[in-house]
Amino acid sequence: MGIRGTVAKSNLADANEQRTWRIYADLAHTLIITARTLYRNEPFGIDLQQTVYALDATTIDLCLSMFPWAPFRQTKAAIKLHTLLDLRGNVPTFIYISDGNVHDVNILDTLPIEPGAFYIMDRGYPDFARLHAISVAAGFFVTRSKSTLRCRRIYSHKIDKSTGLRHDQTIMLTGFYSLKDYPSKLRRLKYYDAESDKTLIFLTNNYSLSALTIAQLYHCRWQVELFFKWIKQNLRIKNFYGTSENAVKTQIWIAVSVYVLVAILKKRLNIPASLYTILQILSVSVFESIPVLQLLTETTVVEEISDPQNQLNLSSFSSCHSFFLSTIIWLP
Repeated sequence: MGIRGTVAKSNLADANEQRTWRIYADLAHTLIITARTLYRNEPFGIDLQQTVYALDATTIDLCLSMFPWAPFRQTKAAIKLHTLLDLRGNVPTFIYISDGNVHDVNILDTLPIEPGAFYIMDRGYPDFARLHAISVAAGFFVTRSKSTLRCRRIYSHKIDKSTGLRHDQTIMLTGFYSLKDYPSKLRRLKYYDAESDKTLIFLTNNYSLSALTIAQLYHCRWQVELFFKWIKQNLRIKNFYGTSENAVKTQIWIAVSVYVLVAILKKRLNIPASLYTILQILSVSVFESIPVLQLLTETTVVEEISDPQNQLNLSSFSSCHSFFLSTIIWLP
């Protein structure tokens, strides 16, 4: 790394240990408000007026001897990044950082439910008491269901099997505890995805959207996977500069701030490239003395986002962070 790199890493680690992570969390939340305002009418592939969120979590493995405050397994440490992503603009609106032992579904207890909004979740979240709480709060959910779900069919709706749909049913749960936790009717859909050659079963409390739209909504959930991929790869989030809880949370919230700042730049400068393409261009051009708008409008060829050779190194991370924070000055 060399002397300069070692000194830079030491200084960054010291700063991450001493400055509270809440500074960067507050910055990220302020930027999120700005970004969501800009993207509130952004299409995301489905003709729907309501807000649609994708909820998921990703685990970041750590060394137990260096991060003893984040126990996960007997010989491992880990943290989880629980994220609620607004699909209009792919802007993270809710982020919670926990140790690796916190189960994904527990986040539903702290999640603010917006009436009329859709919450798209994988099958790690079907806790019927918590799903019922979403319904009581006038929110809608779409989640994966297990094929072994105990239920009783009340009614079957007409479907077009050429679309991949296999059935669209109104059901009641029959398990003793599940029925106690969710005493209302549910909608159960079975859909064959030809692209992945998988049959998926969905549960939802929405009856107004078509069955095919419900299946398409779940497909949009993969945007949150792209967000996790960028967070992990392009800012090398597994290389933490500091080992305390404060240092780890500081680096994660800086990464989120950079991500949201780029989303704001994309909208304010009306750049047609995708958010992830812009992030990739900037990650390999951070030291170029080219105006940002020129760089982003003239660059047409970039490497795949998953290419490890294009991940930001320590100096790039620090410089990129400083560069984007400086854009706050001129972003109205």
